[in-house]
Amino acid sequence: MLTNVVTTNTNTAILELLLQLGLTSGGSFAIWRKPKSNTVEIALNDTPEPVKVTLSIESLEPGFIVHPFADQEDKKAYFIKANKYFSFELDKPLATDELPEWAKVQLYNQERLSPEEIRELLINQTLISKTQTSKLSEDRDHFFQLVNGGIKAIQENQLEKVVPARTKTILIPADFNLGCTLLSMMEAYPNAFINFFHLPHVGTWIGASPETLIETRGEIFTTMSLAGTQKATGDNPLKSVAWTQKEIEEQALVSRYIVSCFKKIRLREYEEHGPKTVVAGNLLHLRSDFRINMQETGFPELGSIMLDLLHPTSAVCGMPRREAHDFLQEFEGFDRSFFSGFIGPVNIQGSTSIYVNLRTASLHDNKATLYAGAGVTEDSDPEKEWEETELKCQIIGKFIQKPSA
Repeated sequence: MLTNVVTTNTNTAILELLLQLGLTSGGSFAIWRKPKSNTVEIALNDTPEPVKVTLSIESLEPGFIVHPFADQEDKKAYFIKANKYFSFELDKPLATDELPEWAKVQLYNQERLSPEEIRELLINQTLISKTQTSKLSEDRDHFFQLVNGGIKAIQENQLEKVVPARTKTILIPADFNLGCTLLSMMEAYPNAFINFFHLPHVGTWIGASPETLIETRGEIFTTMSLAGTQKATGDNPLKSVAWTQKEIEEQALVSRYIVSCFKKIRLREYEEHGPKTVVAGNLLHLRSDFRINMQETGFPELGSIMLDLLHPTSAVCGMPRREAHDFLQEFEGFDRSFFSGFIGPVNIQGSTSIYVNLRTASLHDNKATLYAGAGVTEDSDPEKEWEETELKCQIIGKFIQKPSA
């Protein structure tokens, strides 16, 4: 009976229920929790074929956008229209009759799936998803060559900075519990955008992004520059942190690029706060925040304008942007797919929050491919950049490999 669908009101049970709804729908769906929020949300479109839209954010219906690192020929992004939407607060009991009507209807003729059955369903559905890795993307020597090539291009004044990436593939354990994994990430990373999205025949991803690309709520637009990385150490890492000139300059480059975008559109009235040190999982970064009143400045469509100008940011690509992008396309050796693209809810509950798709993994077959990049400047050391990518891979990898509770 439907009244027995939710046998416990734990957060894990509710997440497992939402995953069951998504994976048995035959369509696309996303589950997420915004930074510093206690609300978990799901958008589901049970149309079998993934939908693509143009990037006019203000005119889109409520949904969840997914855009790859590289621009597409059609200049469009994947879009999970929120034909079905639901949200709940973590740690608040949820009775079955509080589920939306669409969930009740969908679940009426279904047996409640176990975590093992959800894992099996997930793996079966990702068998036919596209994977974009290559042997080069996993190879340490190739990454060292990339870093050294980037340093040489900087020394020859072809680039100011470049952000090469790599992958690391791990097995999904037999006892992998997707609901537990998502909840553990939400608890461990309160300041990150925790997300899971599934596009049939395209890709299935899980992540904990620390970086907002653009956000609009009412009349206010915000963005940030996030760069510079070091491991968080000690009981109070914010007190003991010390940044090198290389890291300070790396972050300043990103801030300068954002300001240059404002100048391109002759936007002069903005607030800039920072840089300050922020914690993102087991890492520390330097961050500056930018805030603009869209009504006062006369830019009601600033979200779409800045999305076009900012992506890909210098924090994931490099500077100058075109030259850095061309360098990566020529030498990186693999398709980044959705890594360092952008994702997030659009026009839901009165706001749009789009994040750079970082600290992320693609799930395919019975494997997870982790993605990470490192900002290369003239002072970079290949060994240290490799170590940085290892730390970034651990942010998601340790939760996928963690034994289920």
